[in-house]
Amino acid sequence: MHIDKYITESLELHLFFGRIMKEHSFFLKAGFTPVNVGFSEKAEFFKKEFEKLLGNAVTLGNGLICEKVLHSGEIVTEFTAAAERQTEKFTGIPIDKSITNRQLRLDSCNCRNKMDLTRQVRNLNRRSIRLLNGLIELKEDILSRVLNCQMFTMNYPLLIEHILREAKLYRKYVQMLESDGTICAQSMKEVECFWNQIMMEHALFIRGLLDPSETELIQSADMFAGTYASLLKICRNAQDKTLPANVVAETRKFRDFKADGAKGIEDCKIRSLILPLLADHVLREANHYLRILESC
Repeated sequence: MHIDKYITESLELHLFFGRIMKEHSFFLKAGFTPVNVGFSEKAEFFKKEFEKLLGNAVTLGNGLICEKVLHSGEIVTEFTAAAERQTEKFTGIPIDKSITNRQLRLDSCNCRNKMDLTRQVRNLNRRSIRLLNGLIELKEDILSRVLNCQMFTMNYPLLIEHILREAKLYRKYVQMLESDGTICAQSMKEVECFWNQIMMEHALFIRGLLDPSETELIQSADMFAGTYASLLKICRNAQDKTLPANVVAETRKFRDFKADGAKGIEDCKIRSLILPLLADHVLREANHYLRILESC
């Protein structure tokens, strides 16, 4: 196993997906009604545990993260800190905002000795798998109850399926790191198909959460949904790596659309049911996908 690669890829993975998982838990909690207090408590548990895991990854990762990842906007954006403050105020659900401040101060690679970190990273990976097993089980339980009319939540059933797929991908990547020492074995076609579907669903969620009066934004979101539906179809029908010439350009456009949306929601200029942290969340995922595409 290549120690440098194992450590760096593990920490970069946790810095991105650890935050995504804690926010999934947050959004689940924010969507429950008072009758489901037990599920709210479970979501709070996973939010806190992934906050701890993310905090550990920040501590271990300082000085070890590649510059491209660090400056991609997938770990934090210019909107993250304000989005957390506003979302905590709107929901009353506490957020450990110190993690964002620490992530904003992360340094890129500086040739630290990584041999001493192998054991700590392995423990972090194994801990993340245990947490992901529990969170996946919770999401599956919620989805089953929603689909069988045993539970009401403000989150779309498709959104629950969406965040379930992301959790399973995160777990798969950590398992690959533990078995192979790298996540490079995944084909680019598989990566494209996954993230094209995620981007398509983001556009659908944005369209559905905008106020009906926001006709221009709704039309733009609908256009992006159609674009990614087409890209997803191309990807699924391809024999191998697809990367149509327009996928990078379209993802840049969608990233910019999301950035404008995050700014508009932060400044209270867009009417919607979108929490500021959700707007920042989907922006970070677009930045992550764009960084992967531009690295090909």
